Amino acid sequence: MKLNRNNAALRVSAGLPRQFPADPLPQIAFSGRSNVGKSSLVNSLVGRRALARVSQSPGKTITVNFYEIDRQLYFVDLPGYGYARRSAEDQRRWSVLTDGFFTANRSIDRVKLVVQLIDARVGATADDRDMLAYLRAASLPFLIAATKTDKLNAAERAAAYEQFRSESAFSGADCILFYSSQSGEGRDALWDEILRHANL
Repeated sequence: MKLNRNNAALRVSAGLPRQFPADPLPQIAFSGRSNVGKSSLVNSLVGRRALARVSQSPGKTITVNFYEIDRQLYFVDLPGYGYARRSAEDQRRWSVLTDGFFTANRSIDRVKLVVQLIDARVGATADDRDMLAYLRAASLPFLIAATKTDKLNAAERAAAYEQFRSESAFSGADCILFYSSQSGEGRDALWDEILRHANL
């Protein structure tokens, strides 16, 4: 059955691992640091402006949000990491919840792909490298989405391309895609990867 990409709804905002859905739908997780553009990317994929809330205060969201796509697939928006102003308690909650998604998820076998977002203007941070090392150690399939490419001029784009191609932290990634939620660059290519991994 063909997937209607625009038929999307928030199913669960989980603050505890026990609240994660257990139904047998494939899951595509979106991971990245705060303010890397995860919510904007999710919205652009489903053609909606406000399915995923774009926070004006980076680092404030500490839930795992499950978006059901046409009753065939979950997009899982993980809390952003690496925001320096987050309190110690919030950092602890983020760590427990995000770790719980990978270690206490009753449907971990349903996680078919992790889309790791990296700001194309910044490159991989220490926190990004830690997350990528974790994904490799857990043998989870992942790809790199280099976000906010519309903010790069031609010279910056060429430099970013070379940087991403040579970044050792990206070893093991299925592919590296340049993505812009504003222009739509990379949208079709990312959907192709999502559908392939979800076997849809």
